[in-house]
Amino acid sequence: MMIRDSLLIQKRELETRLKEKYLERAGDSKKLGSGLITVIIGPRRAGKSFFAVHALSRLGAFGYANFDDEKLVETKDYNEIIDAINSLYNNPKYLLLDEIQNLDKWELFANRLQRQGYALVITGSNSNLLSKELATHLTGRYSLINIFPFSFKEYLNAEEKELTESEIKEKLFSYLTFGGYPEPLLKKAEYKDYLSTLFSSIIYKDIVKRFRIRYAQAIEDLAVYLISNTAQEFSYNALCKVTKCKSVHTVQKYLNYLEESFIFFKIDRFSFKVREQIASNKKIYCIDNGFIYAKAFKFSPDIGKLYENLVAVELKKSEMNGIANVYYWKSEQQEEVDFVVKQGIKIKQLIQVCHDIGDIKTKDREVRALLKAGKELGCKNLLVLTEDYEGEEAISWFGIKEKVRFMPLWKWLLKVS
Repeated sequence: MMIRDSLLIQKRELETRLKEKYLERAGDSKKLGSGLITVIIGPRRAGKSFFAVHALSRLGAFGYANFDDEKLVETKDYNEIIDAINSLYNNPKYLLLDEIQNLDKWELFANRLQRQGYALVITGSNSNLLSKELATHLTGRYSLINIFPFSFKEYLNAEEKELTESEIKEKLFSYLTFGGYPEPLLKKAEYKDYLSTLFSSIIYKDIVKRFRIRYAQAIEDLAVYLISNTAQEFSYNALCKVTKCKSVHTVQKYLNYLEESFIFFKIDRFSFKVREQIASNKKIYCIDNGFIYAKAFKFSPDIGKLYENLVAVELKKSEMNGIANVYYWKSEQQEEVDFVVKQGIKIKQLIQVCHDIGDIKTKDREVRALLKAGKELGCKNLLVLTEDYEGEEAISWFGIKEKVRFMPLWKWLLKVS
């Protein structure tokens, strides 16, 4: 009865959630009725289950189990879970299994349910459900949906009214600072408390407990250091020195855990030589600017780095959706281009993020790096994302002459999201 009681309580919570305000998300909800196993992954509390619940409610009745519940995770008899779901939901065709990565041998369970004829939707807050892991674990075909915190377009849609350009710019500053997590925005919760609690929950529940880390303070110190140095280069050796991690191997392992849990992601320095690319420093980014606001130990925000992080997140989405690969570029003279967007074997675009384009020295430095990278990488699609300046300029430098486009960040965010 304990399993059934837990699922009954979850069913009541589900009925309440269906009555809450819901904003349409960018994920393709049609995949849920395709007949394939649908896998929805993304950060904890980004809205995966809310997206799935509302998409499934349009298809008809469905059963639900959330494996964040210890009583469900601890059970050894998975048939008891299915029997209880069938009883509570009147033998549903569709099953939504939330945070399935918490369940031991989840892949065998999912495969069995598929063979038994259930239309399966599973969610997870761990990127190990991705790519080769999915291909290894799920013997049948599947469709993948990535759900992140709100994009800027989704953030604006929460206003439920048309905004003036001036209002959009004001909203960009709020989004830049507080990020796009749905719950504090829609329920008017206090951002710092909510995001700080969520951050700690991910560290201790999804990482420390899951991977049985003995010295939890070390991984928390590493996470706070990284979040305070977002959009910066790093090496594993340097991280080992500035944190309490005992070895480079430990740093690499902990950073992998943080990436798997969708707090951070890193991008490689671009090189045509794979070995050089692997050996070079990486750059670190955070999945949502709100975490930087809530947890970074800096007293004043670096607007330029917050701009860059927003761009990195949008480009990371395109990478996860299989559209492009993302890198940064750096010359031997330490000139840098923030983002190299590569599709197949071709460099599609070079992007520089420059908040303060009004400073002529800053503008010259950023554009020179773009021109030099463009020549080296054979790319003429050169873009600078700015606070407000928009236009196209033909720029010459040391025999290189190319057109460079300038676009306000808010316009680019609305275009790509």
